[in-house]
Amino acid sequence: MKHLIDPTDLSLEETNDIIALAEDIIANRRKYAECCRGRKLATLFYEPSTRTRLSFTSAMMELGGNVIGFSDAKNSSVSKGETVQDTVRVINCFADIIAMRHSIEGAPLAATEVSRTPIINAGDGSHSHPTQTLTDLLTIKRELGHLDNLTIGFCGDLKFGRTVHSLIKAMSRYENVKVILIAPPELRLPSYIKTEVCDKCGIDYREVSDMESVMPELDILYMTRVQKERFLDEEEFDRVKDCFVLDAKKLAAAKSKMAVLHPLPRVNEILQEVDADPRAAYFRQVENGKFVRMALMLRLLEWAENDPTPSTSAFEGAVSEGHVCSNARCISNLEPVKPLFRESQTEPGVYRCVYCEAKAR
Repeated sequence: MKHLIDPTDLSLEETNDIIALAEDIIANRRKYAECCRGRKLATLFYEPSTRTRLSFTSAMMELGGNVIGFSDAKNSSVSKGETVQDTVRVINCFADIIAMRHSIEGAPLAATEVSRTPIINAGDGSHSHPTQTLTDLLTIKRELGHLDNLTIGFCGDLKFGRTVHSLIKAMSRYENVKVILIAPPELRLPSYIKTEVCDKCGIDYREVSDMESVMPELDILYMTRVQKERFLDEEEFDRVKDCFVLDAKKLAAAKSKMAVLHPLPRVNEILQEVDADPRAAYFRQVENGKFVRMALMLRLLEWAENDPTPSTSAFEGAVSEGHVCSNARCISNLEPVKPLFRESQTEPGVYRCVYCEAKAR
């Protein structure tokens, strides 16, 4: 049985297979209308969501299945102090597959330690968002026709933007991908993504502080909002919230076939005047999310049926003694799960948390 917690939980072949299946679903929707009849998806959303939760719900309904779950942890036993792992043990009695969003980083991975059904990470804090990554990959494929030989500009909140972290991981496996990181110093990409992904995989990347100078180079512009809910200091948020705004004038310098992506919601980082430009792909991106989640659930359920043995690969080679995670938002610091760490492949002697990838202390 396979879970999807991080984009790299899927091999490149499995990722491409899911994208191809999503394209077939788009072309033959009636063919898949009864594929999940009698199956139940549980959506466990501990954090607010519109697009992701409704995308999962509509995806399962279009496959002929049913949906249970909650959209606010306050309306569940979590409010009484129930742990993530106990919640999952209970939900296993009712559902065939689980999609979980949580503000605590590493919560979905901790859930896999006890789950008898496939777990899908629908976003954990500022750590990872693999189904948005699959959405992004399908969108890029449909907009440009390929996933290699691309220059991608990531703009805005690269520090807390889990969609950015996940997409960089996924794109590192395709040929000749270049990355341009457009962010103020306060919101630059975390060092562990640079060392563990970009440096390790040989991604050509550079950091810049303005959008205009690199616009002509880009095949994809991936815009993100500055996420107020991730900041502990409101003054810091106020300093950076309006750093980058895409308008029609800036977009005029871009390639005619460039695509603008955004995981949404937007605040003010893309002006509405951009929406009418054919390069604005972010609302098409939303619909692609439904189709790729349909494909993902079909494959995870198929794999679980063929081999129901829970996968433990995420925990292999991990150690627990003598370390504490430095991330205050990590599940290992907030709930009674066993802290686990693995030595970095690019920083000898440095151990990183299995759940959230933060450094151990």
